[in-house]
Amino acid sequence: MATSQELERRVLELEERLRAVEDVAAIQRLKAHYGRLADARYGRRGARPPDELARIAREIASLFTEDAVWDGGPALGRCEGRAEIEKRFREPTLRFSWHYFVKPHIEVAGDEGRATWDILAPCTAADGTAMWMAGFEEDEYQRVEGSWLHRRMRLGVVFMAPHATGWSQALAPAREGRNRS
Repeated sequence: MATSQELERRVLELEERLRAVEDVAAIQRLKAHYGRLADARYGRRGARPPDELARIAREIASLFTEDAVWDGGPALGRCEGRAEIEKRFREPTLRFSWHYFVKPHIEVAGDEGRATWDILAPCTAADGTAMWMAGFEEDEYQRVEGSWLHRRMRLGVVFMAPHATGWSQALAPAREGRNRS
């Protein structure tokens, strides 16, 4: 029979494990919410009206810490702080997008977390070209007043290719002998 000290230790361990599982699930929900909002900026006919974009951009920005960094790389730019993130999401760069975040690897330590996600995003460019975008996101999270928020999000694009031609040409080496990694 276990002693009261052993039972207390086991309960504390279980509480710690349960909190970690709940934290990972909360981060997954946060990322899903971000993806839904990023895609909600577009309808079947293109970008939503400015008043809707403003509302959605405010909601997206609320998913980030006050001092967060959103880094979309050379093509999409970098924003620091909620106000810049909100401003960035008010200006659509596409006519359509649909983000799929898959293969999450999430680690949590106390009130901080990290994750990598693969991303696939069929999208329509501003000129009307249907595109495939594949890449990854490296995120950092922070628990603020009991809720998980993005502290840093960095997009790495593996390829962006027209739907009509596919990605094989986008990934082909520029010349024979080039490193393919």
